[in-house]
Amino acid sequence: MRRALLLSFILLAPLAFVQGAAAQSDAFPTRPITILVPFPPGGTSDVVTRAVAKKVADHTKVNVVIDNRSGGGGVVAAMATKQAAPDGTTLFLTNNGLFAITPALGGSDIRFDAVKDFQPITPIVLFPSVLVVPAASPAKTVRELVELARSRPGGLSFASQGVGSGGHILGEMLRLKTGTKLVHVPYRGAGPAMTDIAGGSVDMLFTSYVSAAGQISGGKARVIAVTTPKRSPLMPEAPTMVEQGFPDVVLDIWHGLVGPAGMAPDVVRRVNEEFVRAAQSPDIVRLMDEQFAAITTSSPEEFGKLIASDIDRLGKVVREAGIKIQ
Repeated sequence: MRRALLLSFILLAPLAFVQGAAAQSDAFPTRPITILVPFPPGGTSDVVTRAVAKKVADHTKVNVVIDNRSGGGGVVAAMATKQAAPDGTTLFLTNNGLFAITPALGGSDIRFDAVKDFQPITPIVLFPSVLVVPAASPAKTVRELVELARSRPGGLSFASQGVGSGGHILGEMLRLKTGTKLVHVPYRGAGPAMTDIAGGSVDMLFTSYVSAAGQISGGKARVIAVTTPKRSPLMPEAPTMVEQGFPDVVLDIWHGLVGPAGMAPDVVRRVNEEFVRAAQSPDIVRLMDEQFAAITTSSPEEFGKLIASDIDRLGKVVREAGIKIQ
């Protein structure tokens, strides 16, 4: 009898362990979650992250803390995430600028591998870019803009939010794909760049609609294209670069959640489920509609493929254009 009981314990113990682990996974999260956001409070990505975090906290009854850890263009927060315990309690709001463009630009402070050092969870929000020109520009389409550049010995100037920004990359994409002369004029952010677009000091700018909305509604700037693969439901009247014959000039500026590498698959699944559920809430979608941004979520596997694709594609643009940190 004693041997039979001992044998039963030995045979059933692993099953009990597995069931216990599964129950523990299903109960996750049980401890506070910290989301490192590499921007100061108040920006659109910070606003949506806080709104999503509150919904996750309300649903799980676990505190979700936003830690605005700016510095190094996001590198400080990335390194803190890389070094955190892979238990699902530390997450990081990253973007394709930090994971795909910044490493390609070089610099000794990049001490992480976006693929090997992080676990993808889900993208959260997508910012469509628009191509704007001064209201007085004769170009009404992208093709007319390209022809205008070819007709001028000095080409055209394109503003950007700074070296290596999304606007810079898109401008270089257009230059490389069309073979036209486009002269880069970097600014310190979209605000000053839009001021000079409105004044006609520069010829074109790729930027977010939110950054350009004031000058567009004031009649001082005009949208001639959006850079998403399909027309944006937020701007259905604006044709895409693809529609206008420029399928390679496409860039979605996404922000999404990752954790440190080594997270258990069941924990990854639970974190993904909670944040996708929260992000897809109707009030969150409406909030982003007001910001001319779009909620976008996916599985961890699909997000990982997106990250790897952007690293390859955008890295090539940086290298072909010869963009360096200044």
